[in-house]
Amino acid sequence: MADSLHTLVCPACGKEMKKIFVPDAGVNVDICVDGCGGIYFDNREFKKFDENAENIDEILEALEGKTFQEVDGSLLRHCPVCNAKMVKNFSSARGEVMIDECYACGGKFLDNNELQKIRAEFETEAERAEATMAELYKTVGVELRQLEEERKMADAKRTPLNRLFKSVIYGMKTNI
Repeated sequence: MADSLHTLVCPACGKEMKKIFVPDAGVNVDICVDGCGGIYFDNREFKKFDENAENIDEILEALEGKTFQEVDGSLLRHCPVCNAKMVKNFSSARGEVMIDECYACGGKFLDNNELQKIRAEFETEAERAEATMAELYKTVGVELRQLEEERKMADAKRTPLNRLFKSVIYGMKTNI
């Protein structure tokens, strides 16, 4: 989805958001500069800002020196672009920062200071991906090991004729 062209209403505090052009990324980012300091990223924009090496000077400049109202991050929010219910997810496998995501249009909303926290989690996208895979294997690996053990036990209980049939049909080596 392309940059939203109309003025958005902040999903956290209801104030009008301001479009801030970020030349390095070539996109407008919607920031709630007069309310809660939240930031809305249209689909695929967030990836242009989530690493330390990526320039966010214009975003920081828009937020600099302002006091923002507190919002309840646990409340359900609606996407300012398509009005679908947003879903709360962690920004990474570390589970440190909870963000709001729209599964309908792909937008992401971050409360004030969450962008900086996300950028501090990892230096590169490769580190982020590695942490995600490690968490996945830690979680799913246990289940996979259990399934493998169950399969081995089931194989051990099979008759020699059953194992021969399996090797002929599926081409699997078996000990008959």
